[in-house]
Amino acid sequence: MGYKVVVAGATGNVGREMLNILAEREFPIDEIVALASRKSQGTECSYGDKTLKTLDLDRFDFAGWDIALFASGSEATRKYAPIAARAGCVVIDNSSLYRYDPDVPLIVPEVNPDAVMGYAKKNIIANPNCSTAQMVVALKPLHDRARIRRVVVATYQSVSGSGKEAMDELWLQTKGMYVPGQEVAPKVFPKQIAFNVIPHIDVFMEDGATREEWKMVAETKKIVDPKIKVHATCVRVPVFVGHSEAVNIEFEDPLEAEEAREILRESPGVLVVDKHEPGGYITPIECVGEYATYVSRIRTDPTVENGLSLWVVSDNLRKGAALNAVQIGELLGRRVLKKG
Repeated sequence: MGYKVVVAGATGNVGREMLNILAEREFPIDEIVALASRKSQGTECSYGDKTLKTLDLDRFDFAGWDIALFASGSEATRKYAPIAARAGCVVIDNSSLYRYDPDVPLIVPEVNPDAVMGYAKKNIIANPNCSTAQMVVALKPLHDRARIRRVVVATYQSVSGSGKEAMDELWLQTKGMYVPGQEVAPKVFPKQIAFNVIPHIDVFMEDGATREEWKMVAETKKIVDPKIKVHATCVRVPVFVGHSEAVNIEFEDPLEAEEAREILRESPGVLVVDKHEPGGYITPIECVGEYATYVSRIRTDPTVENGLSLWVVSDNLRKGAALNAVQIGELLGRRVLKKG
């Protein structure tokens, strides 16, 4: 006996990826439905070798369904997630709406799987921000060994993190640079994204940080350890898919680069590609479509006591969003629902 699964927001980048990954990982499903807004009702979505036509989220009855993967944004989630939860369907939400709610577990299955038992307070589980998810997969095994004191991270985040319109803007701006008369002014982004980098993701806050940077701080503390100090600079780069991060870590205890490399090689969800030669590292274009979080450029930082630097790369539509949500569903099934 398998699960009855709902994918809400199925026509977006993340929703389509959720359907792909559910099929790829052979998630035990008896019945599946794709939901979207009324204007997208009837849109076709692929699920393995099947084609699903989306139903209207506003009219859907969640009673009798086991798991709902939400990729519909905060506004729709605010309205429909509580409806699903009250109907007995466990919501796994990809938006930021519930991440900071103390009664909602925020989960990366390789990092804090035991937190899944807290789902019952609201029948909702939160999926972390894409940039946080890949970072904490790399941080947790090192934290268990040497206790992390402080993390300074600079992200290089792909445009797919802002959705299909952002990907279109990069493509059209790039083409417009070479075709007179087809220049495209910034619309999704505050400045030109083609051949440029923008140190601004989400809104600015009073202290000068952006909300994306604040998310990385708050979520790392909630998922890994509230004592860890985190400082982030989040940058949008002209890459379609795949987030990269330069992560600098200060530990309480000594940890040599070679030991860190061996720890990460044995850690769930991590693949180490770290050769000291040209091309001996992973770049975002190589991680697209992959499940792993890749770690390269592992080296000692001699400017601080017990310091290491890492280069961390992952497919943000997968581990940063859809894959992590499906893994939470698998975890929920093993620990709680126990079907399939």
